Amino acid sequence: MTREKELILVVDDSPTNLAILNVVLREIYQVISANNGADALSLAAAEEPDLIILDIMMPGMDGYEICDRLKANPFTRDIPVMFVTSMDQERQEAKGLALGAVDYIAKPVSPPIVLARVRNQLELKRQRDILRRLSAIDGLTGIANRRAFEEDFDREWRRAIRVKSSLAVFLTDIDHFKLYNDAYGHGAGDDCLRLLGQALSKAMLRPADLLARYGGEEFVGLLPDTEAAGAAIVGERLLGATRALALPHAHSPIAATVTISVGIAVCRPSVQIDRANLFKLAGDALYAAKKGGRNQLRVFEMPESVSAI
Repeated sequence: MTREKELILVVDDSPTNLAILNVVLREIYQVISANNGADALSLAAAEEPDLIILDIMMPGMDGYEICDRLKANPFTRDIPVMFVTSMDQERQEAKGLALGAVDYIAKPVSPPIVLARVRNQLELKRQRDILRRLSAIDGLTGIANRRAFEEDFDREWRRAIRVKSSLAVFLTDIDHFKLYNDAYGHGAGDDCLRLLGQALSKAMLRPADLLARYGGEEFVGLLPDTEAAGAAIVGERLLGATRALALPHAHSPIAATVTISVGIAVCRPSVQIDRANLFKLAGDALYAAKKGGRNQLRVFEMPESVSAI
């Protein structure tokens, strides 16, 4: 999620404390606030802030319980949490750190100390994010890798359930790629994968769409908030981008240039089904595209009755 300024969620039941922290932080950061646990959890999941500053002593759901729930949620578990407390007991601090908090701020707050500690934690988060992005890149093609796809698939599946939207998954691979490698060599095969990965990536026009290398000559993608008709349009762009490369493949029985087959599956996710069912349906669609002659796409929709089982 790209922002002009880093976003900080401040959680405190005291309007005075919220106002003080807002004044301290807002010159440098974006600040949103909540005065109870339920709102804090909802805002954290919806906004994905870069840092959460959380008061411990609150009525109802206290800071410890909020932190515990944040760390149990896959959407919010990686957001760093700093506790604000007037308690100065080692046992309380150890409890918070054991729950996953990264630091403490003591009351009454000191603006220079708050800014310094916030700055340090945000810098650590930036470094972790860079390492996470690097670990999610395929070394050959420079696009996302299988791990990135699996993580995004899980996140987008859960989001689609929450907002009741559709989700499309596609699988594609290069037609007769073994013949290509046999004829031109594995070095040329790697070049083909690199060029194709970049071309397919450019065909994904929306920032939320994902293309990843799944393994070998296989690519996979996610299309959030996409019905069957829209997914088919993306599939045609993928086919067109491949043809436009015009990479010679003299030994292909399909065409004189490199081609791909595309299988797309679309459904409206629900808690009653496993997301693996949608991925399997995309595999079935890819098989149908190959069986139908390759260099084409198939779109399969999961029936609403299946999603509701």
